[in-house]
Amino acid sequence: ENRRFYNEILTEHNIHPDFKHDLPDADIELEGVNPSCGDDIVLKLKLDGDVIADGAFVGDGCAVSQGSADMMSDLMVGETPENARKLCHLFGQMIRGEQKDPIELEELDEAAELESISRMPARVKCAELGWRTLSEMIGD
Repeated sequence: ENRRFYNEILTEHNIHPDFKHDLPDADIELEGVNPSCGDDIVLKLKLDGDVIADGAFVGDGCAVSQGSADMMSDLMVGETPENARKLCHLFGQMIRGEQKDPIELEELDEAAELESISRMPARVKCAELGWRTLSEMIGD
């Protein structure tokens, strides 16, 4: 049940991604690679003062990595880098099965639906790719 739902959400973000495109005037960009399966994204951010004003990514990979990166981008636009770091940390905890509290996970919005991936070890790195790349970009 849960699994079917998370698949639907990922499929939607793969077929109709809002943030998978180039961002030519990005202020910072970073490539994230998942060596175990070849997933690859380049994450691009535009900053406006202390806010992530826009974000986008380009790349190739499985539905989980690309869909999760699109959801992550959606969540981060409009956030401060500090809050974005917290959200990345929370997502990491969730996807590794360390955080299951539904109240805490509400902050992740629809990305919280990916919680069931924590029970599929082979997919965890795919789901984390975008979030890990953003974390690196905005420093810990």
